[in-house]
Amino acid sequence: MNGFDYALPTSTDDAIAMLRERKAPHCIAGGTNLVDLMKERVALPAALIDINHLPLANIVLGSDNVLRLGALVRNSDTAEHPLIRERYPLLRAAILAGASPQIRNMATTGGNLLQRTRCVYFYDTGVPCNKRERGSGCPAIQGLAQQHAILGASEQCIATHPSDMCVALAALDAVVHVEGPNGHRAIPFGDFHRLPGDRPDLDTTLRSDELVTEIELGSAARFAAHSCYFKLRERSSYAFALVSVAAALDLAEDGSIRAARIALGGVAAKPWRNMQVEAALIGRSATAAVFSGAAAMMLADARPAGDETRPEGASNAFKIPMARRAIVRALELATAGITSNTGEDAARARGERE
Repeated sequence: MNGFDYALPTSTDDAIAMLRERKAPHCIAGGTNLVDLMKERVALPAALIDINHLPLANIVLGSDNVLRLGALVRNSDTAEHPLIRERYPLLRAAILAGASPQIRNMATTGGNLLQRTRCVYFYDTGVPCNKRERGSGCPAIQGLAQQHAILGASEQCIATHPSDMCVALAALDAVVHVEGPNGHRAIPFGDFHRLPGDRPDLDTTLRSDELVTEIELGSAARFAAHSCYFKLRERSSYAFALVSVAAALDLAEDGSIRAARIALGGVAAKPWRNMQVEAALIGRSATAAVFSGAAAMMLADARPAGDETRPEGASNAFKIPMARRAIVRALELATAGITSNTGEDAARARGERE
């Protein structure tokens, strides 16, 4: 690792001032992603600002029935909090599917939002990468693209966002609260992460001198009984998603759909939602045929990446049919009240299918 200055702010204002005044600063909390990036010399901070002592580690339900999840709450604490288990089982399922217990004990809410892509080319400083160095090129486009995007990619970058937690937060219409020298901003979750476009080096709309302070979750009681986080990965132990789906339904007594939320992970540079698909489900029956139509609509613009001239075709073309089936299955499990196909609900998910 390169040398760096270390700073320990005692307040949010101190941290923001340090971000503004210091050269090449990075905030560090759990460090589960940043330390890896520093070891590989992908991230070269001149200053580390340790924010662990800031008062941002609480989960609070306000009188307005809005839950506020502090930026420094550890993922393990979020997953096991009674309010999360009761009101947001989708979020809990995504967190439990996302990492080992050891990592959950260290990883934070804010860090989860800001983690970088796990693209192998991004991590390999011996090859060019537009996300590391704008304009240098993207070898993944003509290379090994199995893990890469089928939606929202650009000619400059086809990397995907790695977070499971963020997929659930997107489906739950979370709001990201940030503080900076110009004051407070509330950013709808769908506007927080960016698609690559011609600036793949910018992952989010967070400014360099701003600090994530909390995530706001409104009332989601209507989705609590029928939500599912469905994750497909190369191995059943800790691994990033090839495709994941956060699905949530509000069902009427006759089984029709009153409201729906669907977010995809592992397929784009940000959690992927399509509001038109969700609106099209309203009033429909919760059946496999209806879900299949929604999946086809959601993936209508999906395109494989990589070199399609090779005999075997694009190396991530398999993601399109995989995602289509995953959407249908996630909605089926949500209808049945099964919150996940992994962990403690895996056996129930298999049994329901049989």
